[in-house]
Amino acid sequence: MAQQPIEVRAPEGQEEGTRSQVLRWLKAVGESVSAHEPLIELETDKVTIEVPAPASGVLEAIVKAERDEVGPGELLGRIVPAGEPSAAPAEVLPRARALAAAAGPMISPSAAARPGDALRLSPAVRRLLSERGLEPDEVRGTGEGGRITVDDVLAHEPARVAVEPPVPQSDAVAARSDAEVAVRRVPHTAVRKRIASRMVESLLRSAPHVTNVFEVDLAAVLEHRARHRQAMADRGVSLTLTAYFVRAAIEAIRAVPEANSRWGEEALEIYETVNFGIGTAAPEGLVAPVLHGAEGLDLERTAAGIGELVQRARDGRLRPQDVRGGTFTLSNHGVSGSLIAAPIILFPGQAAILGVGKVEKRAVVVAHGSEERIEIRPRCYATLTIDHRVMDGERANRFMQVFTERLAGWSE
Repeated sequence: MAQQPIEVRAPEGQEEGTRSQVLRWLKAVGESVSAHEPLIELETDKVTIEVPAPASGVLEAIVKAERDEVGPGELLGRIVPAGEPSAAPAEVLPRARALAAAAGPMISPSAAARPGDALRLSPAVRRLLSERGLEPDEVRGTGEGGRITVDDVLAHEPARVAVEPPVPQSDAVAARSDAEVAVRRVPHTAVRKRIASRMVESLLRSAPHVTNVFEVDLAAVLEHRARHRQAMADRGVSLTLTAYFVRAAIEAIRAVPEANSRWGEEALEIYETVNFGIGTAAPEGLVAPVLHGAEGLDLERTAAGIGELVQRARDGRLRPQDVRGGTFTLSNHGVSGSLIAAPIILFPGQAAILGVGKVEKRAVVVAHGSEERIEIRPRCYATLTIDHRVMDGERANRFMQVFTERLAGWSE
């Protein structure tokens, strides 16, 4: 008697409200699979996760195609146990292929498994290849052992094609009146759709935002960093300015604990620990990996933890636990050249988010006793966007006073 097909389902253990999107099937219908072998990749609003095969056998059916949305526990596909004949009807394989084709361009499982691909592609690289319609063998890898990195895909120059001479402006205007302007559709990823949903929810419905702006003098921080940077690098730690911002923010949270809280209908819930989210630009979009228990770390351990999380985010290797439980967030948008950003949208379940802009040399008036002098100093703007239900402007200003004073007076 033939056994019943074994169901492949999405993981149950996800945060409430989390939706996933099928990123890629690693096997095609009719291919053999081994128990616990990675079978499908799901992209949540935060990370990419692999779903292993629950048993050995043959993939009988794909229920959810690439880019389909799925919820916790939803059916993804079915496996015929090893040694059993497939009960799939003849139309299953064509149907699965049709679903995959309708979902858009994809990288075939066989392409990712070619002997030429010495090392397995990261989810971020696969996503970029898919979005750009590229096969792995079209991109020259510069990583270890020829591994393709995100930068390799971004730097890839497509083959040039001949283009027609430009149309005179008058003719172009006339042409536009006769036909619609051509567009290129880029399907939303699960990350982008979730970001959009959260931005609208946070800004318009859940938390009334207020932002204050302070200027920070970083001369003492840069001097301290110059003296300790090489020693930490010798120990494998990159001492970034973000680590200083996190340590200063921890002291500000000690002075204003409600900055590390969430609004409840009956009471303000102040977190007993500081799980510090670090806003990071990853290939899939903005993510905020979390440095758990940041209040108990020193500067070096803070820098080491941030470096590991940011690298994981950029490589597409974040784990679900890396993005859960954040209580306060830093957006260091200055690393990409921004001077100021306000308001920065609050993360759900958080009462405040700190923003730091680009560091640049500015002419400022500095007091020396009874005298005032104009000096060139390294400065940046810092903002604190708050849920105005949680704290008033006076408490937000107190937070920023502690934050800026700690940075301006940094010492051992």
